Amino acid sequence: MIDHGTTEVHAERAQHLRLLEALLFASAEPLDEATLGARLGQGADVRALLVELADRYAGRGVVLVRVGKRWAFRTAPDLAPRLRPREEVSRKLSRAAIETLAIIAYHQPVSRGEIEGIRGVATSKGTLDLLMEQNWIKPGRRREVPGRPLTWITTDHFLDHFGLNSLRDLPGVADLRAAGMLDPRPMLDLPQAGGGKDGEGAS
Repeated sequence: MIDHGTTEVHAERAQHLRLLEALLFASAEPLDEATLGARLGQGADVRALLVELADRYAGRGVVLVRVGKRWAFRTAPDLAPRLRPREEVSRKLSRAAIETLAIIAYHQPVSRGEIEGIRGVATSKGTLDLLMEQNWIKPGRRREVPGRPLTWITTDHFLDHFGLNSLRDLPGVADLRAAGMLDPRPMLDLPQAGGGKDGEGAS
C-alpha cells in the first residue's frame, strides 16, 4: 500500500532542493539562509536542505560552499587554478593598502586610529576607499567611547575572493609571506594564525 503522505513529503523536499539549486545558481552573490528560507516558505528546514544539496555536489566540478554566513556555488578548489586566466594583475595594492587590509582582517572590528597605532603611520582615507571599492571591507559599529570612532570589518566578498570559509581560515604571517602577499621586511604585528573573531567580521 502506498503511503501518500510520505510520497508528498518526498516530493516537496525534492522540489525544495530544486528551488534552492536554482536560486543559488541564479544569484551573482552568496545568499544567506534567511533569504533562501523566505523563498522556500514556512516550515522548510533550510540548513538541512543546504547540507543535502552540498553532499550531492561533493566531488563534482562545481561545489556548494558556505561563505561566512552565506551559501554559493563555486568551482571545485582543485580545478580553480586551471580555470584562472594566465594574466598578471596590472594594478597591485600598495604596501599601505595591504597592511591596512591585513590589520582589519586580523584585528576587526578596528578603528582607523587603532590601524594607525599598529602601522605607526597615518592611514589615508584613499586607502580605506580603495579597499571599500574592492568590496573587501565595510564600516562596522561605532566604539562606545568619546568621539564614537567608526570601526572597520571585512565582508563576505573578502572571504569569497580569498577562498576562505570563515575568518578562522585566515593564514598565518609565514603563509602570507610565502604566497608573496607580504613584504619580507618586518611589517605588522599580526597573529601567527587565523586570529580574526568569527562573527565580528564578514556577515
